[in-house]
Amino acid sequence: MNYNEALSYLLGLGHEVLAAKFRLENIQTLLEALGNPQHYFHSLLIAGTNGKGSVAAMLDAVLREAGLRSGLYTSPHLVRIEERMRVGGEMISPDEFARCATLIRHTAERLVAEKRLTTVPTFFEQVTAIALHHFKESGVELAVLEVGLGGRLDATNAVERLLAIVTPIAFDHQNILGNTIAEIAAEKAAIIQGQVKTVLARQAYQEAEEVLRKRCDAVGVTPVWVKPPVNLRLTEFGKPMFEYHSTKASAYKVKCGLRGRHQADNAVTVIEACETLSQLGYSITRSAIVAGLEKVAWAGRLEVINREPLWLLDGAHNCAGATVLKEFLQENWSGHITLILAVMRDKDVQGIAAELFPLAARIIFTQVDEWRGASFAEVTAKLSASNQAIHFAEGVEAALDEANALTPVDGLIVVAGSLYLVGAVKKILQSDQHQTKSENR
Repeated sequence: MNYNEALSYLLGLGHEVLAAKFRLENIQTLLEALGNPQHYFHSLLIAGTNGKGSVAAMLDAVLREAGLRSGLYTSPHLVRIEERMRVGGEMISPDEFARCATLIRHTAERLVAEKRLTTVPTFFEQVTAIALHHFKESGVELAVLEVGLGGRLDATNAVERLLAIVTPIAFDHQNILGNTIAEIAAEKAAIIQGQVKTVLARQAYQEAEEVLRKRCDAVGVTPVWVKPPVNLRLTEFGKPMFEYHSTKASAYKVKCGLRGRHQADNAVTVIEACETLSQLGYSITRSAIVAGLEKVAWAGRLEVINREPLWLLDGAHNCAGATVLKEFLQENWSGHITLILAVMRDKDVQGIAAELFPLAARIIFTQVDEWRGASFAEVTAKLSASNQAIHFAEGVEAALDEANALTPVDGLIVVAGSLYLVGAVKKILQSDQHQTKSENR
């Protein structure tokens, strides 16, 4: 298959969430048939509700700063599927992606023909296998793997890990993971396994902390619990500077490259992870940790696009994420805000709206070209009590045009509610004839 054929084939397998089969047998069988590429490097597995992508990006940046050959696997992508798998900070090339995808497809179809599988693996399972095979062939030393959804039955959980990291747990994907924090936490805590070093971020919910503690006790693991940063202040439109005294008695002064007060908590999680890796024999100096955290960039997370008016893109898609975005705006912006919003129909629209709508002078709702995208009628039905006018734009490009027309040049256009929306907006802005500059570091 060429690149376009490979992409078409993978997308034809169905949506990575709606068509997912949450079990490990398929991915385990597929990886075994590929010669278990995951055994050729050590993996660092990251689960959680919010912050796992940022922690993954930070950790990868530090590993590269330390001179280690790292692989990074994240989801979903914003513009191109190749964003999901990077080696040494570089995305897999389209030709290499097509080559790996062809191998995985042929292997999957052979397994079905041999009746070792009843159906071909899903989109996410095959993309995970592509990433792991690419990492093997690229000579990766350490692979940073972000769990796709949950943890217990996510395809990434088939990989043996050197280190398990759990970021803050909150409500999300309740239709799959459970309706209580305890149920959701149990799914994510399953990445913690016996004999595996574990780093646990501070939790907002006591129930989540209790589940994590019980899991560690059950498998005989003594985790590292991350402490809060100290002397935290914000500079450069919301970039945190702070100090941290690690559990291993090391002192740090850090300026984080990602915006938002919450990124300080993600950064100290990375500090503890890197110090744990150092104990395991990896040469990661304090200066490499500080430099990596300062240089890290992560698209779609409080990402600034320097235009007139100014743009802020954030993938906040649940109440916890919307709260973080609200607090960032309250602390760092006092002018006009136009909000462009699109959400998935399985999300808490009312909760997201309660956090973000009061900040906006104008609210423009649009629907992304995605199976789960909520329609204007679905959203307004849930927001009948809202006293703010919501404008509907037919398509993302129309929403951008309307926002540009209605927002003063010294105002701010905020894009939120879905990473799919952020990806669509980035694609349009990148193709715009006007010069733009993305700046989040």
